[in-house]
Amino acid sequence: MPVKSHLRKVGLTDPNHLQTLVENRRIFNLRNCELNIFESYQQAYQVPLSFPDFVITSMIRGKKVMHLSDEPGFDYLPGETVILPANETMRIDFPEATPENPTQCIALTVDAAYVNETLQYLNNYYNSKDEQNEWKLQYNQYHFSNDDEISGLINKIIRVCSSPDKSKGIFADLSLKELLIRLIQCQHLQQVEMEKGDHSNQTRLHYVLNYIQEHLSERIAVDVLCRKAYLSRNVFFKWFKEQFGISPLEYINASRIRLAKELLADARNDIQSVSAQCGFSDVNYFIRVFRKLEGITPGAYQGCVTGRVH
Repeated sequence: MPVKSHLRKVGLTDPNHLQTLVENRRIFNLRNCELNIFESYQQAYQVPLSFPDFVITSMIRGKKVMHLSDEPGFDYLPGETVILPANETMRIDFPEATPENPTQCIALTVDAAYVNETLQYLNNYYNSKDEQNEWKLQYNQYHFSNDDEISGLINKIIRVCSSPDKSKGIFADLSLKELLIRLIQCQHLQQVEMEKGDHSNQTRLHYVLNYIQEHLSERIAVDVLCRKAYLSRNVFFKWFKEQFGISPLEYINASRIRLAKELLADARNDIQSVSAQCGFSDVNYFIRVFRKLEGITPGAYQGCVTGRVH
């Protein structure tokens, strides 16, 4: 399981000020968004919740089980985020909530006009003349683990919204726009990755990602990627970061670690050979990258999935 970046703990409501023990709600209103902090202190099941605007929810503490539409329920844990369109009903279970172990979750609702303005900004300024991409929020990818950037932005928005600063609306707007763009970039990367096999030559994006996947076991030179994309080195780095929110090296390393996890699931593969098969020339660097992205060493991971002792 990739490392999840947890949100900073938010102070719990004074027990004397609780309005309810299930989904007690604190609200902070700003011009383009509303921050809700929900807490539950007792077990409850199938609690309905919906919002009239697009909503970004993120778990801080405890455990929920989320039920959306007709899909199976899933555990919702700290370090994870769920995004939903306006008026989508969630039905929530709180199987472990107690006064000593409450759940706590934020829900950040965003005005539709503000979301559309951000999407229009991306469509106007992050499209090249020869390659048009429709930037949009995709609700088939609604549940994901937070990376450091997403958790950092949500932490900042919580801090700004709950502060007495008279200028907080300005700071919240800047962080909110950055958070929306980051979420859209993450979804865009997932979408292009899903399409790359069937559309390997359809766009520059598909072509570059497909080339990377086909050469993970080899040295991948950035200059080669630049030539594949028909872009100069500086423009290539800027273009890749704009499209996906991460650098080419971060993407290559993440792809190599996904491959490494598949290979490590076979107890016959040792760490040295897996490192080489995934394009790492230095096994120590491979171990550092694996630990950073997965939270454990390759050897510990292999032991978990195969029982092999290193």
